[in-house]
Amino acid sequence: MASIILFETPTLRQQLLPLSYTRPVSELRIGILTIKEKWAKRLQLPISYLTAQYLAPKFPTQYSAENLLINAAVVANDAITEAIQSLEINEVLMKDDFLIAARIPENVVTDFDPSNPTTFITNGTITTRSTDADFITVSRPWHIFQHNGAALEDDFNLMTNGRTSQPLSTTNTVLGDRSKIFLEEGAKVECAILNTNGGSIYIGKNAEIMEGCVVRGGLAMAEKSVLKMGAKIYGATTLGTYCKVGGEVNNSVMIAYSNKGHEGFLGNSVLGEWCNLGADTNNSNLKNNYQQVKLWDYTLNKFRPTGLQFCGLIAGDHTKSGINTMFNTGTVAGVSCNIYGGGFPRNFLPSFTWGGASGFSTYRIDKAFETAETMMARRKQPLTQIDMDILTHIFETTATYRTWDKRK
Repeated sequence: MASIILFETPTLRQQLLPLSYTRPVSELRIGILTIKEKWAKRLQLPISYLTAQYLAPKFPTQYSAENLLINAAVVANDAITEAIQSLEINEVLMKDDFLIAARIPENVVTDFDPSNPTTFITNGTITTRSTDADFITVSRPWHIFQHNGAALEDDFNLMTNGRTSQPLSTTNTVLGDRSKIFLEEGAKVECAILNTNGGSIYIGKNAEIMEGCVVRGGLAMAEKSVLKMGAKIYGATTLGTYCKVGGEVNNSVMIAYSNKGHEGFLGNSVLGEWCNLGADTNNSNLKNNYQQVKLWDYTLNKFRPTGLQFCGLIAGDHTKSGINTMFNTGTVAGVSCNIYGGGFPRNFLPSFTWGGASGFSTYRIDKAFETAETMMARRKQPLTQIDMDILTHIFETTATYRTWDKRK
């Protein structure tokens, strides 16, 4: 039987930092599902990863006699799935000069180099096929919220086709098409206003929308996620597994296990796993002069234009903010940052930053482990030795960004 290997180039990984520091690109969530989960549901084949070496112990590669290599930047939809399924052995699928997928035997996989993924085509046994299918690619952090609405609708149709929603309580007010609301088993929604005119609303298994929430779709809530009382949600927002959200959220994605439990605004943003935004944390998503937002680019080691007028906070895993924290437009916070205090901190915060506008120090790795272990235990998730090895690798390789250490 064939298996899927989701591959990523080093350039792609670098472009998606800090979100890709702790996971393969295909573990990013856009719409309802992660990129990997979309392919698993559509192709019904075993899936593994071809990712950075330091992530491989947690996300290994599994080869089989026949391997379907798929570019991890590609977000599955019907059209591109059909094109990939039609590939024969020793065929690759291209769109212009972009490698989408390849179906190759195990002996050819050894010639595949993720840093230059088209080189194995020259071995003389590979046939190239082209496609004009349209599909979303995720190659920059802002692509996740930018394309979240379209991905959410694709996932909604995929996951609800031929199925019947759990009943919606009569205590709720619905504007728009009720068929665009789907409740999985155990989902709870009471005394909320749900508007589907702008997009579908998906409420996952054992997820809950508490009383007084106002939701304008699209909205996706993964298993056991919670909207707290009075929350205001709009603009194609996704809450991953076990996320808790209050206040106002616009067009944002929380990958999993992260909290924004209180008042405050989060807009046009992406949070990784195990993040926590303290009460009344706010981010700006629009510059006062209405100019396009620049965002830190790890490939250039400087800020680059995004082409977007609206862009908020990009935060890596395990990053936290204290109460009343203010993030400026287009802020990038790395992994395991602890941000607090008055004023706006700068809009690039290296991994393991501790402090705020009044100054920074380095978040000690042993203290970061303690915090991570405590937070993860609240969701009955272990902090494993592999997890600590990954965080240690990130701590060591990002030291160059923590310039305050060099001034000591």
